Amino acid sequence: MRAFNFSAGPAAMPLEVLELAAQEMTNWHDCGMGVMEMSHRGREFISIYEQTHQDLKDLLAVPDHFKILFMQGGGIAENAVVPMNLSRGGSVDFVISGSWSQKSFVEAQKYCQVQAAASAESDGFHHLPEPSTWRLNPQASYVHLCTNETIHGVECHDIPDLKALGVDTPLVIDFSSHVLAHPVDWRRVGLAFAGAQKNIGPAGLTLVIVREDLLGQALAICPSAFNYALVAKHDSMFNTPPTYSIYMAGLVMQWLKRQTEDDLSGVLAIQARNQKKAQLLYNAIDQSSFYENRVAKSSRSVMNVPFYLHDESLNERFLQGAKAAGLLQLKGHKSVGGMRASIYNAMPLEGVQALVSFMQEFERTAA
Repeated sequence: MRAFNFSAGPAAMPLEVLELAAQEMTNWHDCGMGVMEMSHRGREFISIYEQTHQDLKDLLAVPDHFKILFMQGGGIAENAVVPMNLSRGGSVDFVISGSWSQKSFVEAQKYCQVQAAASAESDGFHHLPEPSTWRLNPQASYVHLCTNETIHGVECHDIPDLKALGVDTPLVIDFSSHVLAHPVDWRRVGLAFAGAQKNIGPAGLTLVIVREDLLGQALAICPSAFNYALVAKHDSMFNTPPTYSIYMAGLVMQWLKRQTEDDLSGVLAIQARNQKKAQLLYNAIDQSSFYENRVAKSSRSVMNVPFYLHDESLNERFLQGAKAAGLLQLKGHKSVGGMRASIYNAMPLEGVQALVSFMQEFERTAA
């Protein structure tokens, strides 16, 4: 029996995807070789790439005036790649809502001027700063927002309309830890990027979706392989792409297209399912005097649920008991402590139910 894996990333993948990949490991569609052995320019892999590209476009309803790029380096690399492509060496605004946006803010300083338009650091990153309070620079090249902070469990549930805030500035979103978990309003986004290893597939693939009019303004120091315009011109084949990670992402997207929930399908179905999972877990925490979640309710992440035992001397005992019960990777990030349950698309409702049952039983026996 497989355990329930609550890792924040690399994270759990759908079992049927893993089983299909295992079947196709050595001989994809009777072509005589496995996907990781294929030439990225060969007919077989091109068909995989094109299907994955189209499925992603369908699932997220990506408009035609956006380019979908399959790159490498992860979200950490994009903290440098985005300012090298979009800042034009000018000023960039950052909304600092947790550890990842904080890392982005620090990295961008190597390539452009930066301003913290808003920060939630003073309260320990327990809420998303209200957009009406952001101090935006009308001359900024773009505004950076991490729409889901994996470590602190803070999520932006409604992408802000920067024009309504008085600036006509592209919005860049890091949606690594909730990509493909809900629809995206592309009218409000200039660029979105995501590391694959949370909700898309295995580590190695980095997804960038960028508005066409933002291409072609990279700094001279930008490496060619990270120049969005060059990558787009070559259909993500400027250098050898992460072929196997793209294949696995494609299997996940096909799985996602098959999902249904309450007469919904695809991303809308998984969004409804994720909300049920998150509500179940948050309710168990809120109704207990043994556990607590410190994030403002309006800012709570649907994907990453940090929680704490009031008696932290019981932490190790909790983790050992959870592991014995088949509930893995629940230890919180070392920077914040406590526990964290990452309940991405691939986590079934049964996994959250098992976690809640264990938490309630642990509270009963430890009290």
